[in-house]
Amino acid sequence: MISNVSTPLIGVVDTAVVGQIPDAAYIGAAAIGGLIFSLVFWGFGFLRMGTTGLTAQALGSGEIPEVAAVLGRSLLIALAAGIALIGLQWPIRESAFAAIHASARVEGLARGYFDIRIWAAPATLANYALLGWFIGLGRTDIGLILQLILNLINVALDVLFVLGFGWDVRGVALGTFMAEVCAAAIGVAIAVRHLRSMGGHWNIGRILMQDRLKRTFAVNGDIMIRTLALIAAFLWFASQGARQGDVVLAANSILLQFISVAAFFLDGFAFATEALVGRAIGAAHRAGLTLAVKLTTAWAAGVAVCISCVLLLCGPWIIDRLTVDLGARAAAHAYLPWAAAAPLLGVWAFQLDGIFIGATQSADMRNAMLVSLGVFLAAWWLLKPFGNNGLWAAFYVHYLARTATLLRCYPRLVRRVPTKG
Repeated sequence: MISNVSTPLIGVVDTAVVGQIPDAAYIGAAAIGGLIFSLVFWGFGFLRMGTTGLTAQALGSGEIPEVAAVLGRSLLIALAAGIALIGLQWPIRESAFAAIHASARVEGLARGYFDIRIWAAPATLANYALLGWFIGLGRTDIGLILQLILNLINVALDVLFVLGFGWDVRGVALGTFMAEVCAAAIGVAIAVRHLRSMGGHWNIGRILMQDRLKRTFAVNGDIMIRTLALIAAFLWFASQGARQGDVVLAANSILLQFISVAAFFLDGFAFATEALVGRAIGAAHRAGLTLAVKLTTAWAAGVAVCISCVLLLCGPWIIDRLTVDLGARAAAHAYLPWAAAAPLLGVWAFQLDGIFIGATQSADMRNAMLVSLGVFLAAWWLLKPFGNNGLWAAFYVHYLARTATLLRCYPRLVRRVPTKG
């Protein structure tokens, strides 16, 4: 949980730093820039999720050479994809800003952010692969170290570049770029050392085995489509908020940071579920799978209640620390109850995601998320007359649809696992 919750703190720090500038446009620009990279980078979230499931299953079956090969494949994909994103930065940038209807001032600032941070693509994707691999091994302590390195460097550089040098959102982007590169370099060094301690090593022949590559691309392709559908919902949410003006955009952006931190915190349980479910399936142990699901879900539900209470009670104080703009503060206070209650609905979807990732049942995840996206858009259209409240209500409907669609597939997943062991 600790290693995972540090991930969205990048966005919180970015928001807090630019929030000290008394202009809502800076918060909006940082939010839009961050959202675009969520779309760009989260689309490759399979490098984290797919790597975790495949690693855990290989470890559960005792295949140490395959454990090493999974990371090798993931890092090669990360490098190739990162270079491709840099080469395609112009069409990506223009398409993204055409889809988000922000004000001219917000868009201009966000473009400066994009032009710097895109160069972190190979390092960012490598960090996804490394985190997924360590989670699959059950070494979340190493994941914590890497995430702390990433976040501490990012915090220090954000403060230096923005508050010290006055580089506004460009300083935020540069700080994130440098932090991602440092974390990736350190992560690869740690992974190599850890492999040696396990008696494993990278073998290019095994990494490029046709049947293993085929399975990797099948799992990753499904997860990529699933992730893009999820990001499309968030992109639509931000776009509709931006249409209501800079103040509403800033307020929604602040509250989405709350939801992001809560989601990543609860995803710590989902990550544990991924590793435990993957090992149980690799060992052909149905009882182990069901026990892992019950225990992690019970703990996640309890923590979700605590998080919602903290957000409701402490949210106003946190909002006032994140921005000095009075209009953004007032709007964020008004819509805070929506964000505070989100963990109570989201926790079930997060846990089901963890189960299906650990089981590498990516086709079910893909189909469920596509259906959920359609349900979300339909709900938004029906609730559009209620303004921003309707937009938040549609967001809740999306959580419910994600839970219902995956829950329907869960009994079939369990039946596929042998009862022996």
